[in-house]
Amino acid sequence: MSFAPEPESAAVSATGAPATPVPAARTSVATDVALVATGAAFIAVCALGSITVPNLAVPITLQTFGVMLVGAVLGARRGALAVLLYLAVGLAGLPVFAQGTGGLGVLGRPSLGYLLAFPLAAALAGFLVSRTHGLRPALRPFAVFGSLMAASLLLIHPLGITVMGARLGMSAGEAVAAGAVFLPGDVIKNALATVVALAVFRAFPDLARRR
Repeated sequence: MSFAPEPESAAVSATGAPATPVPAARTSVATDVALVATGAAFIAVCALGSITVPNLAVPITLQTFGVMLVGAVLGARRGALAVLLYLAVGLAGLPVFAQGTGGLGVLGRPSLGYLLAFPLAAALAGFLVSRTHGLRPALRPFAVFGSLMAASLLLIHPLGITVMGARLGMSAGEAVAAGAVFLPGDVIKNALATVVALAVFRAFPDLARRR
């Protein structure tokens, strides 16, 4: 007498070990894609509003807030991918950059250095923030804020100031002085991004565990 195999045997490999749950892997990839797309859209929304500073060719926006928050929440890999997707969409022509601009024309603007620094800064912010998850709750806000400021000061400001100065024919001192205008705002935006990121981690603990 023959018997049909038990349904459970389909989930066991030839060695007797449970087979890899393929649906779970697909779900993880789908989740990553959704998070990356959401992060890119969030940065685009943050770029909608801008403040033009007299005698300064680079406007003040919430782009850096979006970049830092996306990097902190999504982690180094997904955060960088979200920013790269945002840049790709903007370079393709959609008006998602500051002042409603888009297209390859932005490559000739003084603000190019800031755009180039964004994916690197998101990756560094995500990497550093991921190292704060084991800290005591009382110390973690300061560590997250320090991580975001490090990404800003090590990447966004140096690259942004260098390109802006070169495009506008500024001396090193003039470029640094012009770039310093953005520093107080970045401190505020990074502090706000810290508060929001920690709130997101409390509401969605899996984001902190799965980077």
